[in-house]
Amino acid sequence: MEAHRISSTKPVQSLKPTKKIPLEEDTGKASDALPLPLYLTNALFFTLFFSVVYFLLSRWREKIRTSTPLHVVTFSEIIAILSFFASFIYLLGFFGIDFVQSLVFQPSPDVWIAEEEDDEVLLAKEEARKVPCGQALDCSLPPLPPAAPIVTVQKVFDEKPVTVLTEEDEEIIKSVVAGTTPSYSLESKLGDCKRAAAIRREALQRLTGKSLSGLPLDGFDYESILGQCCEMPVGYVQIPVGIAGPLLVNGREYSVPMATTEGCLVASTNRGCKAIHLSGGATSVLLKDGMTRAPCVRFGTAKRAADLKLYLEDPDNFETLSVVFNRSSRFGRLQGIKCAIAGKNLYIRFTCSTGDAMGMNMVSKGVQNVLDFLQTDFPDMDVIGISGNYCSDKKPAAVNWIEGRGKSVVCEATIKGDVVRKVLKTSVESLVELNMLKNLTGSAMAGALGGFNAHASNIVAAIYIATGQDPAQNVESSHCITMMEAVNDGKDLHISVTMPSIEVGTVGGGTQLASQSACLNLLGVKGASKETPGANSRTLATIVASAVLAGELSLMSAISAGQLVRSHMKYNRSSKDVSKAT
Repeated sequence: MEAHRISSTKPVQSLKPTKKIPLEEDTGKASDALPLPLYLTNALFFTLFFSVVYFLLSRWREKIRTSTPLHVVTFSEIIAILSFFASFIYLLGFFGIDFVQSLVFQPSPDVWIAEEEDDEVLLAKEEARKVPCGQALDCSLPPLPPAAPIVTVQKVFDEKPVTVLTEEDEEIIKSVVAGTTPSYSLESKLGDCKRAAAIRREALQRLTGKSLSGLPLDGFDYESILGQCCEMPVGYVQIPVGIAGPLLVNGREYSVPMATTEGCLVASTNRGCKAIHLSGGATSVLLKDGMTRAPCVRFGTAKRAADLKLYLEDPDNFETLSVVFNRSSRFGRLQGIKCAIAGKNLYIRFTCSTGDAMGMNMVSKGVQNVLDFLQTDFPDMDVIGISGNYCSDKKPAAVNWIEGRGKSVVCEATIKGDVVRKVLKTSVESLVELNMLKNLTGSAMAGALGGFNAHASNIVAAIYIATGQDPAQNVESSHCITMMEAVNDGKDLHISVTMPSIEVGTVGGGTQLASQSACLNLLGVKGASKETPGANSRTLATIVASAVLAGELSLMSAISAGQLVRSHMKYNRSSKDVSKAT
């Protein structure tokens, strides 16, 4: 390699480095002596190392189970031990020596600093900087591909403009901070939901002294949530959506969207979907479909409360009450009335179909019609509240666990023994035993109410958030009992989940937002069913139950195989400080 020449009118005193570094072409590589390419050799020893480690640990576990002394080894175990040491020594030599040397023998930072650097040398350096690049050395770079036009980048930014506050906005902000303009009235006064959110956001930052820079404002349709989804917005929260599947249910495949920030959840559910698919799919059956509302009414005496109870539960009066109830909606149809009395207080649990809507508002309007009708024959009835918690909404309750609320679904699958071993990495016997001791006995010991499962709420919450359901209804929607049983002479695994109160809808609420609507469209259940009212929401309920089945199968297998902690350490922990990410 030729030394670089510096053009100068004055002789330049050469720099004398303290340490001489050999040129690259004069040095050979140790890897040149290997019979195989370096990456193949590394792959071979990596595979050998982890294979023998797995084999030895498996043998060790088996010996502990059978009470065999650990020092008694077979020929295959001797070969494995020798292979372990050989691969370990290779990997240590390849990766360890350079690492140790980098810690012990750190080169001096002054290795290329000249021993003497007088004024004449400095002058030569300064003059060298003035010389054009081509006169000193060939430092030309290969031509770069043509850059994207700036207008393209500008176009991207134009699609999501940054909100800029005007002088008029500044006056409104000061008014909100001073309390003269209510924050909740900005949308109605300005007529611009996006502008109202920006002003409210800035006022909030000034009032609290806290920055909201990490909370996005732009890129959201604030008009779509006005009066139905969220009041006084200042931004929106970003939640990643993963896909589990394909999930094979009732002969159809679904790609299940899951909005979550819990690592491993989507991957685990996806593994369960794979096991179900390889075993022929799952079967999901809808048992019941009816939303409930239970007002509380009070009388002067317990006898009068009992009179109303007998009247409401009399089959001869049901037709009259149905006509009154059904006036509220063309989809809401009264299905039944169940009463519970506590002294002078009567709790009336109405159940009705609600089409493709989740139906809380629909059933509440029907209940109000009936209460108004009853006032004629029971003028002494005092309506305490249209909801008396006997419904029961957003709370764990035995009445939901026993009677059901929303959609009641049972889902089952038979998992082949080979799939249990190869995909789930466990055995049928271990899963059946674990389910009995954990999901059934353990939950009973804890006094669980509807919680006879491993993590049904994980899957329910993720799908609910992705598809625009009410996340708070995850409480009763996650009521689930998971059953496992060895079938076909113990070779295969039968697994089922029974969920009596899945509360979902495909119209209304958050389902009409763009992101959530896209997830419903992915499942093929967006909006109301035109052919059969309620078909889309019922299909969504069966998908939820089937996804829970997949999640239960995978998590129980991970626990059985001892993989739970290891997988969470790998996928659910991050060293990245996302608060500093740009």
